[in-house]
Amino acid sequence: MLKTLILAAAGALALVALSGCASHATPAASASSEQAVAAAAERLRLAMIDPTPAALAPLVADDLSYGHSGGRVDTKDSFIGDLVAGKSDFVTITITDQTIKVVGHTAMVRHTLTADTNDSGKPGKVQIKILGVWQQQGGQWKLLARQAVRVAA
Repeated sequence: MLKTLILAAAGALALVALSGCASHATPAASASSEQAVAAAAERLRLAMIDPTPAALAPLVADDLSYGHSGGRVDTKDSFIGDLVAGKSDFVTITITDQTIKVVGHTAMVRHTLTADTNDSGKPGKVQIKILGVWQQQGGQWKLLARQAVRVAA
């Protein structure tokens, strides 16, 4: 009985290990995926500066959870609506220190965002750290979740 349990556990462990190996992309595919995610993130940066629903909607997942550094959380509709209405108005956005890690159909993008803003007509500057979670949906990379934190002084 013990021998059977040990063999069953070893077999299950081998299946888990093999399925984990099969789910990881090859280095070439990973580099290609990272480039595709970087391109989508750049399109989002540009769309946030010059926002239109047509430019933003294809880059954002329907289930978006967009956390601001001040604690507010947006959905897809409120994120796009606030940008288009000028409530969130980015005059410039500079991205630095960007890293991208693709795991299957999900990508984690970290960077520092520095921007000149004009939120609701009030000029300002912002520098925040961002974690973006992108998901491949229908062959396209879409922002599924984003969390911003203030840079420590």
